[in-house]
Amino acid sequence: MGEGGLHHVNTAQEWQALLSSTQYVVADFYADWCGPCKAIAPMYEQLAKTLSIPNFLAFAKINVDTNKAVAYQYRVSAMPTFLFFKNSKQVAANGNAMIQGADWPSLKAACEKIGKLAKEKKEAAAAAESK
Repeated sequence: MGEGGLHHVNTAQEWQALLSSTQYVVADFYADWCGPCKAIAPMYEQLAKTLSIPNFLAFAKINVDTNKAVAYQYRVSAMPTFLFFKNSKQVAANGNAMIQGADWPSLKAACEKIGKLAKEKKEAAAAAESK
């Protein structure tokens, strides 16, 4: 895991490993040359820092120029694009299958909702283990 809860995904294998080991994943598909990507990056990093829960919620950054196969798999055509996953399957968050562009209010709301769900799953797992 990278700094502050961010996973910098460099290969399709790393991406599959993250999906299979974490119940919820938020993915930021970005490009180094993308102005809006740079603008929202610090806010995304803050969400990762405050909401990440090992094995339950991870935040990934996927460079579309160096990870073309993963970007192509999800038909990412605009940057940034944020996608949401539960149990390795793409899902909608707050009614959004994806968020395109640096739409901070939508991204924050979607991540906070997923964060709440992940926290509830962690608490349920902990309660089940203590029985």
